[in-house]
Amino acid sequence: MVFTSGDDSDKPDKPTPSASIDPDNPLSGKTFYVNPQNPAAQQYRQLKNAGNTADAEQLNKIASRPIAEWLASDNGGTTQEVATLVADAKKAGQTAVMTIYNVPHRDCGQYSSGGAADAASYKAYIDEIATGLNGHDGVIILEPDAIAHTLDGCISEEAQINERYNLLQYAITTLKKNPEVTVYVDAGNASWIKDLTRMVAALKRIGVNQADGFALNVSNFETTEASVDYGNKLSDSLEGEHFIIDTSRNGNGPYTETTDDQKWCNPPGRALGTPPTSDTGTAKVDAYLWVKQPGDSDGACRDGEPEAGQWWPEYALSLAKESQ
Repeated sequence: MVFTSGDDSDKPDKPTPSASIDPDNPLSGKTFYVNPQNPAAQQYRQLKNAGNTADAEQLNKIASRPIAEWLASDNGGTTQEVATLVADAKKAGQTAVMTIYNVPHRDCGQYSSGGAADAASYKAYIDEIATGLNGHDGVIILEPDAIAHTLDGCISEEAQINERYNLLQYAITTLKKNPEVTVYVDAGNASWIKDLTRMVAALKRIGVNQADGFALNVSNFETTEASVDYGNKLSDSLEGEHFIIDTSRNGNGPYTETTDDQKWCNPPGRALGTPPTSDTGTAKVDAYLWVKQPGDSDGACRDGEPEAGQWWPEYALSLAKESQ
């Protein structure tokens, strides 16, 4: 890793590569990319330079880990953004993990609202990403919440549902033209869509068999055990499809101190989960990944909380301090 300032003592620890190769796991043996400019790494250096070694050591629990880069914009610069990212990862001998989060009607107008203006814009955005990936490997987490929101009533118009499924199918087909790219389409989390038959049907409809599997627990707090159980049940109905689990903030499991519908949004007392690795020791689980940037806000849920996706140092420190 190359940092823009500071000596070797200012660099977060390097991640440990996976210990063994599993021929059934497309991610086996990969070391995932640690971006030296991610918010946690920058905060780490600031704390270290200010002499706050205690908090710096806590932030290092995040700064030293590979975290997915969210490709949430279709502003015309996506190809260069992706090309730079995967090239930097290759120079480091690592593989970049990216989250595509730009589907039209994203988040149903809630905290993370936005997305591409229409289907044509979205397809152009996917094409830009595919061009940026050309000649490189990469791991893609495809559209968190997109399918689940068509099953929980959030997206209910049949025309919008059809458009969304067609766009997800387009994304999978386009990205998988590059054999070095692995794609996992989001399938919610263990406590969201209880009727597994509906999730299975939706995953089949968008062509999950053309991807490398599905993703669970993105930006959520369900335990790894619950996620594995849920994923295995889905897999059993999907001819053995593999999956990845976001373990970025599930170290203490879900927040249970309230029953309101905001318990997923910046809950207190949460902790970092299992560090990213493709050596999971669990059949069908290709990797534990930190898809959500630990320390990024889930939204302005309560007074004084940052907008969704904004770096929140205090929350990052609380996650780190709650962790072992």
